[in-house]
Amino acid sequence: MNAFNEIIEKIKDVISNESDSGKVFDKDVAAELGISQATFATMKKRGAVPYKELMEFCARRKLSINWLFFDQSAGMLVEETEKFFRVKYFSSVRASAGGGAEGFGEDYETVTIDKKLISSFFPNMSADEISTKNIEAIHVDGESMEPTLQNGSIVFVDRDKNEISRDGIFIVSTPGGLFIKRLNRKVDGAIELISDNKLYSPEVLAPDEVKILGKVVGGVERL
Repeated sequence: MNAFNEIIEKIKDVISNESDSGKVFDKDVAAELGISQATFATMKKRGAVPYKELMEFCARRKLSINWLFFDQSAGMLVEETEKFFRVKYFSSVRASAGGGAEGFGEDYETVTIDKKLISSFFPNMSADEISTKNIEAIHVDGESMEPTLQNGSIVFVDRDKNEISRDGIFIVSTPGGLFIKRLNRKVDGAIELISDNKLYSPEVLAPDEVKILGKVVGGVERL
């Protein structure tokens, strides 16, 4: 995978085509990614790749994320389709770890991701075992699932998995909006929404108030 500096140079090439002077600096890249100059400078020093911001950049520009990370051309994507996954990315959807958020809706981008990259989100599965047919990517909004899931991170949700399990984190639709929580079904059938951040108390809802939209199967934290 390309190093941080190589990725940034690619972004500069894209932006320079839109600049009258043709000159693009780090501050321009930071602005394009929605990152402060100070944070960008720290990331560059550490070589910490801002995956979430880069995915959004590629989605907005309709660029292949594999070209950015792996130097793979569009022609290679056509010729070697079996080496890639395509995932629906809901860049505007926030599954709230605090207050409620809205549902998925229909506004999404289809992101093409190399198996090497997405396999890193599923350490217990081989690339051949992973199917992205029902997997969609959305954002975490809030701190109630920290330290497991950070505010602003991207999670990959299997929309086909809607059975409560003790070790699972789920996206649920409730009267209060869209939430990302651990779930526990109580003896009386009520469903308990549990946060990993102990500063947040569990919430108990009636079964008909909770619709399980999918199980979180992986994620990328904001670096």
